[in-house]
Amino acid sequence: MNVGQRVHTVPVSGGGFIPTSDAAISGGMAFLNGELEKRDARLLEPLSSVTWMRDIVAKTGGGWVDFTSNQFVDYATTGGNENGIIGGATNDIPIIQANTSKDLFKVFVFANILKVPFVDQQKLQTIGHNLDEILDKGIRVNYNKSIDNIVYTGIPVANSYGLVNNPSITVGAAPNGVDGKSEWAFKTPDEILSDINQLMTATWAASEYDVTGMSNHILIPPVQYTHITGTKVSMAADKSILQYLLDNNIGKNQGVDLAIVPSRWCAGAGVGGKDRMVAYVNDDDRVNFDLTVPLSRVMTQPNVTSMAYLTAYAAQIGQVKFLYSQCARYLDGI
Repeated sequence: MNVGQRVHTVPVSGGGFIPTSDAAISGGMAFLNGELEKRDARLLEPLSSVTWMRDIVAKTGGGWVDFTSNQFVDYATTGGNENGIIGGATNDIPIIQANTSKDLFKVFVFANILKVPFVDQQKLQTIGHNLDEILDKGIRVNYNKSIDNIVYTGIPVANSYGLVNNPSITVGAAPNGVDGKSEWAFKTPDEILSDINQLMTATWAASEYDVTGMSNHILIPPVQYTHITGTKVSMAADKSILQYLLDNNIGKNQGVDLAIVPSRWCAGAGVGGKDRMVAYVNDDDRVNFDLTVPLSRVMTQPNVTSMAYLTAYAAQIGQVKFLYSQCARYLDGI
């Protein structure tokens, strides 16, 4: 008997014993485990969050360009009679004038290369997976995350900014509540509502009280969103703070349908790393960005030296355009 290996005997009918060993049992169990395995054919992808489709309008089309532009017009009158009200002997009649201007916005090129080794592709086909499809999904995930990054933070080194960090947007500091702190975790529902109304009223006033300039979309960090969603207005009420805000904000009786949504990009986006609330009008007439060229396969070629197929993907993504900066406000310290 070998040292370290235990031998067992199994009785058989008619007398006698059959020798067995732990090694044989172990090997048999490993074989059974492999044969009895239930394999999930799905490929579980990484967890990721892409929310730009919810928070901004994308204007598609235009082809390969370096810039996009928008034209603006301002009106003014000449003379001393700006109101245009005249009497019978008045000869001071104002003359209307128009001044047009154009703003240019950057467009960025997105590109990825998909490399499919021939041997790996053949191996995966035997188990029911297509390497080309797997890598194609990966490129599309990367593409959408690149759009997310441009939409919310832009590319500051290229002087391009997003929804949460645009330097042309007015920034305010959240006032302290009765507890002496500005964070929503320490504020009453009425104090949180006051912060919401402060931003909405500021955009309304800056828009010459044009109700279409009142902010209707608010981004807040996920922690604050969880707080207002999971906390009741009072112990005797069955309404959350979030529902209370949606029912009682300044835009409710003005026909403005307010949306308050969580955005991870707001966490630490404020001055000094404070959490930021972003209020703006989510409409393509107020803020938008361009997707001049959607993600496309632009060329494919075989590479004999590496036994692989190379496919180039490309797209063009424009920067966020605040067409009316007065329709947006930031509030830090919530």
